[in-house]
Amino acid sequence: MRSLTRSGALVACALLLASCASKPPKSLVTPLPPVAREPQPTQPQHPGEPMRGIWLATVSRLDWPPLASVNGVDGATRIAMQKKALTDKLDKLRRLGINTVFFQVKPDGTALWPSRILPWSDTLTGTIGQDPGYDPLQFMLDEAHRRGMQVHAWFNPYRVSTNIKPSTVAELNRTVSLNPASVFVLHRDWVRTAGDRYVLDPGIPEVRDWITSIVAEVVSRYPVDGVQFDDYFYTETPGSRLQDEQTFRRYGQGFASKADWRRHNTQLLIENVSRTIKQINPNVAFGVSPAGVWRNRSHDPAGSQTSGAAAYDESFADTRLWVQKGYLDYIAPQIYWPFTRKAARYDVLARWWADVVKSTHTRLYIGVALYKVGEPSRIEPEWMVNGGVPELKKQLDLNESVPHIDGTILFREDYLNKPQAQQAVNYLQRRWGS
Repeated sequence: MRSLTRSGALVACALLLASCASKPPKSLVTPLPPVAREPQPTQPQHPGEPMRGIWLATVSRLDWPPLASVNGVDGATRIAMQKKALTDKLDKLRRLGINTVFFQVKPDGTALWPSRILPWSDTLTGTIGQDPGYDPLQFMLDEAHRRGMQVHAWFNPYRVSTNIKPSTVAELNRTVSLNPASVFVLHRDWVRTAGDRYVLDPGIPEVRDWITSIVAEVVSRYPVDGVQFDDYFYTETPGSRLQDEQTFRRYGQGFASKADWRRHNTQLLIENVSRTIKQINPNVAFGVSPAGVWRNRSHDPAGSQTSGAAAYDESFADTRLWVQKGYLDYIAPQIYWPFTRKAARYDVLARWWADVVKSTHTRLYIGVALYKVGEPSRIEPEWMVNGGVPELKKQLDLNESVPHIDGTILFREDYLNKPQAQQAVNYLQRRWGS
């Protein structure tokens, strides 16, 4: 491995050459596809069948691909290992009765398909921009649809990288010679640091257009059954805030507060993406998986009887309004707490969300904390009782009994393989499996 000093010098040289070239790296804010596009066929869910979904994360290779397929193997072996790992997972999911996979196709500023806008994801090969030799998104769609399962393309809209290490900066800078290069080098003025990660500034209109064009690329080229955004809109930590004061001064005129302006920015993204998807293929469902709490009743009489971190105030996402406005085909709040957690009781939140969607056309799926099942917890000991099965059963029973709750999504796939979750997996097999 090259030393940081040498690689830094090489990157500086590459950047200098790029700046001196007659044509600088081309901006890839692509125009949206034409509206008059023949809708692609999707796999319609069986009428009346509840959602039984699972999230499959690729960021940091949390669920897939296996690390062993990236390190020290040749290209053909790597492809074979990654494909087999994915089909093995799909076979297991089908046996468990899972009917929908939420597949993370944009974990950060990279892609798991041959994009004209984003470089290839390093999760596949270990190097940003390196062609993996096959199309993972197409492979997933082919294999899942062959098994009668749906696939929703899961996007993290604003994350550029998972950390701000010098080695990460060097790797991002090395993409300057690629086509497409990373947004980190194409539009450095869009990039901020927040939550100790590089992220895009949601207040810049061109950023929102760029994200919309990425979603449009996937929906226009692939028979995905849905598109989902996770809860990472404005993401900050107390020690690593998003520095968007200059953006606010430029674009925030007329707003009473920066918080209101931020919520407006997030709403504009959701509205633009929703409209674009429907223009390209009205059969593709659009959804968001936000934090479980919209607002606490102590802050808003319309909120839930909870005291947890709220999407409206923490992520600047007015998720309830998006449902009311009809921007979403479904919403999947992450209700990752047991029935006894007073700050955010599972049943209180699930019923609150059911009440929100009941007069709308938005479907409600509840995100359930598979990752907590069987794990020791001082403040949530329920997850340890009989392997977490009684708590899981109560949550699934509620989801199936409350009107306007249309199903469950489990977070996340690799926890099906954890030793502590095997009692719960056996229970799911009995409850959902064939």
